Amino acid sequence: MTQGAEIICVGTELLLGEILNSNAQFLAQELAKLGIPHFFQTVVGDNPVRIKQAIALACQRSSIIIFTGGLGPTPDDLTTEAIADFFETPLVEDAAIWAIIEQKFTVRGIVPSPSNRKQALRPEGAQPLPNPTGTAPGIVWQPRYGLTLLTFPGVPRELYPMWNQTAIPFLKSQGWGETQIFSRNLRFWGIPESTLAEKVAPFLEQKSPTVAPYAGRGEARLRLSVRSNSQLEANQALDSLQQKIQALCGQDYYGSDADTLAAVVGRLLVERSQTVAVAESCTGGGLGQKLTDSPGSSGYFWGGVIAYDNRVKLKLLDVDAVTLSTQGAVSAIVAEQMAVGVKNLLETDWGISITGIAGPGGGSEEKPVGLVYIGLAAPDGSVTHQEYCLGLGRGRDWIRDVSASHALDLLRRQLLDKN
Repeated sequence: MTQGAEIICVGTELLLGEILNSNAQFLAQELAKLGIPHFFQTVVGDNPVRIKQAIALACQRSSIIIFTGGLGPTPDDLTTEAIADFFETPLVEDAAIWAIIEQKFTVRGIVPSPSNRKQALRPEGAQPLPNPTGTAPGIVWQPRYGLTLLTFPGVPRELYPMWNQTAIPFLKSQGWGETQIFSRNLRFWGIPESTLAEKVAPFLEQKSPTVAPYAGRGEARLRLSVRSNSQLEANQALDSLQQKIQALCGQDYYGSDADTLAAVVGRLLVERSQTVAVAESCTGGGLGQKLTDSPGSSGYFWGGVIAYDNRVKLKLLDVDAVTLSTQGAVSAIVAEQMAVGVKNLLETDWGISITGIAGPGGGSEEKPVGLVYIGLAAPDGSVTHQEYCLGLGRGRDWIRDVSASHALDLLRRQLLDKN
């Protein structure tokens, strides 16, 4: 039997996609913090036969089984009785738990229904897992040697405090948590996941720290993980590996963990005491939104112009009418003029612009959907642009979002180059 944990999430609503399974994500992260190996997750509907089938499979491969969902008072809440039935153990009513449930209802001015009494049942020999927030307690049970079961309600606001207040102390008392798994996510922009994986190929085979590549919304990531007894020891190993990877990848690396392109750009602007303004066409304010998502952005982001109509480009951004007529709004020269125009208009150090065809219509053979130009006007008076062909089939929202991120990345690289 694998000395690790398995998560079984019970609920037909999860199978139907009506509810996002955030509990599995939370528990997976918490297990990693305790250094508990975690290899399997199962989602099963509210059916006693299938719940018992999931239990049978989990018992063959895991030593800790964690259940979420199915602890309520309604007929489709079947987790506790399915567990008891599988292990051929009678359910008994816990008088102390029932008293707590009655008290919680009394405080709320509600008389509990007979069905609520079901929540006070537990398999004989199981210990209650108190629920400080709701009325459905869980259980902690070791029905046989080497096997531990923990059950939690499916409501996240009830699960989280139950886990922190009772599950963690219990698992630590069983010897878990002496070593933990520490992870760090390195973030890259401007390099495909496959190319990144080729660059760091020697590191993908090593056993500690481990390196795993992932692709996000237009970005690539590397997750570095190491098992260690302390955060300090883990940081030393992760720092050493990160330095080697950054040396290989250069400016394609932009940050780690919770960093965003906008936040990194903001820090660079603050370091240089510089400001930026934006001129947006196809992104419709998306670039400005990304910049203002970061606290303190008012110190470096002065504003922008959403220039959807050509008259706005002419009147506010001083785009040349002849150029606009001959080259079209989606062109390199117009992107550059928009960047210069907004920089001059708002008197900032940097001006950045986006013009493109987000689709789904409006494209042509010469200028297809997904064609985007980004202009950048620098403090020294220089102006440049980048052309991106983001491709048909990605969707309008994807093109707009990735275009804004490309603009931030272009500014980031220019800020680094002009350091």
